[in-house]
Amino acid sequence: MKKTMVLFALVGLVLTTSCGKKEVEQTEETIETQLEETEQVIEESVEELEESVEDATESVEDTVEEVTEEING
Repeated sequence: MKKTMVLFALVGLVLTTSCGKKEVEQTEETIETQLEETEQVIEESVEELEESVEDATESVEDTVEEVTEEING
């Protein structure tokens, strides 16, 4: 009876360790995927921000030119 219990305990440990590796590998893959997605979102946000800054700069330059022309007549 003791041998049977030890055998079941060992089988349980083996199954636990073999299943545990899958979870770790899946977690690592999930983290890598999330990092890639995060980097992509950051890059897109930076590009949009740069475009917005360029548009705002152009708008301010145009406004300054118009005001300067009005003042100088």
